[in-house]
Amino acid sequence: MKNFQKTILKNGLRVILIPQPFSVATTVAVLVEAGSKYETKNINGLSHFLEHMCFKGTIKRPRPIDIAGELDSLGAHYNAFTSREFTSYFAKVRNELTGKALDLITDLYLNPSFKSEEIEKEKGVIIEEINMYEDTPARNVQEIFMALVYGDQPAGWDVAGTKEIIQSLKREDFIKYRGEHYLPQSTVVVVTGGFDNQKILEEIENYFAVLPFSQKFPKQKVIDEQALPQEKIKFKESDQTHLVMGFRAFALSDKRRFALEVLADILGGGMGSRLFQSIREQLGAAYYVNASSDLYSDHGLILMSAGVDHKKLEAVIETSLQEFKKFKEEKVSAAELQRAKDHLTGTTILSIETSDALAYYYGGQEIMGLNLETPEELLKNIQAVTAEEIQSVANELFLNNNLNLALIGPFKDKSFHDILIV
Repeated sequence: MKNFQKTILKNGLRVILIPQPFSVATTVAVLVEAGSKYETKNINGLSHFLEHMCFKGTIKRPRPIDIAGELDSLGAHYNAFTSREFTSYFAKVRNELTGKALDLITDLYLNPSFKSEEIEKEKGVIIEEINMYEDTPARNVQEIFMALVYGDQPAGWDVAGTKEIIQSLKREDFIKYRGEHYLPQSTVVVVTGGFDNQKILEEIENYFAVLPFSQKFPKQKVIDEQALPQEKIKFKESDQTHLVMGFRAFALSDKRRFALEVLADILGGGMGSRLFQSIREQLGAAYYVNASSDLYSDHGLILMSAGVDHKKLEAVIETSLQEFKKFKEEKVSAAELQRAKDHLTGTTILSIETSDALAYYYGGQEIMGLNLETPEELLKNIQAVTAEEIQSVANELFLNNNLNLALIGPFKDKSFHDILIV
């Protein structure tokens, strides 16, 4: 049974309403197809920077404190974020304040002023954010991995950009980029919680009717090819080596994603997973170790991550590759398969119990170009995965010419190519 209402306005803007009659809170979220994959090299980081600038003043609320102060006065949970595929703004409030939250979030989206003096001040904030990520190796290694796999193209660039490019950006860059991407047909508005459907839809139409339909600038097609195993090692004096290792996969719309999701859960989805047991419990080599599928609109990955003892790094790499290889050689047992399905079922249900999580469950599907699935439909697809499908997708993906390894640690003139075999 569908528990959501999707409406497309005359200008192409999509509205998704998910009523939760017993919820005490409502989330208003706006998602727009404007992430780092839509950028060119000379403006890399602009999508994320623009997201920051929307909180620095609008025509109606000219000062940053006008925005933050009003949101704080509502007792709202609010924020924004930028990914490779999209940018989003949201506020979560008590049901009776839904109209005010909608007014604020739409104002951020529709009316940013982009004052030059605020842009110059915010450059320092963005650069410190980049510095923070560079000083956080567990996160930084993820960006190194993406740069290794995709190279010098948007899919391989850091979402935050580089310090040099951030310093070079001007007000005109923000206005031009926003005009090319913040368009009605590229935007999704999601409201989840306890609200009046008809009233909120009318309010959304009133706010967004001013947005004219315009030509959307498409993102660059991803070049997704590889001939041999690849590695990238960043030297850093540290107490722990952080690594990401994985294989090229496929797009989020691929029907094999359900089998890959179950495989990733078996591999590293919890404390009972194969990698957790072999690397943490048996080798005693790591505190954190996990695996996941990382799928996008036109490409994807299956990867594992860990922070490990320097002296046990080679053993961790070899053990992880052995675990990948097992999926090719052996069908997973019925018990292990069902345990993974039940784990995914439980974590999925628990992860969407709040209004903001449910908003992004549906909004994320819509902005990524998927047909909307209810949680029940998603879990039905998960439960239908067979051991044969898992083995098949493993044999298709776990190949030497798909394999990549990125790590941060105290290694100079060191290579792991001789053990990168699956």
